[in-house]
Amino acid sequence: MQNYIQITAGTTQIRAEIYDTPTAQEITKSLPIESQVNRWGGEIYFTIPVSVPGEKDSRDILEPGELGYWPAGNAFCIFFGPTPASQGKECRAASNVNVFGKVLGDLSPLWGVADGTEVIVKLNND
Repeated sequence: MQNYIQITAGTTQIRAEIYDTPTAQEITKSLPIESQVNRWGGEIYFTIPVSVPGEKDSRDILEPGELGYWPAGNAFCIFFGPTPASQGKECRAASNVNVFGKVLGDLSPLWGVADGTEVIVKLNND
């Protein structure tokens, strides 16, 4: 069965697909999650109560909309544009992340999510 989540950060709501990976399974088990957003250019990240190691296919360059888990910070990351580590227009994490999903739909509302905004992540299989 395909899993979907809803991410609500302030007034911004997005839906994302969750892949069938070990990291995704651990994150899904921990839902719902409430945290506070940190912004790093075109990336939103926040600490979650999950601790998993890097997967063999972890990477630091992502496609816009990809969701990553950053093992170094126990963080859920949403990539939607260049970060301070990027070269050009690429989405680049500070270090390798486990890719576990992808945002469905328009990414532009994420640019309006400020540092410190409350974020809630929950299952949404409707």
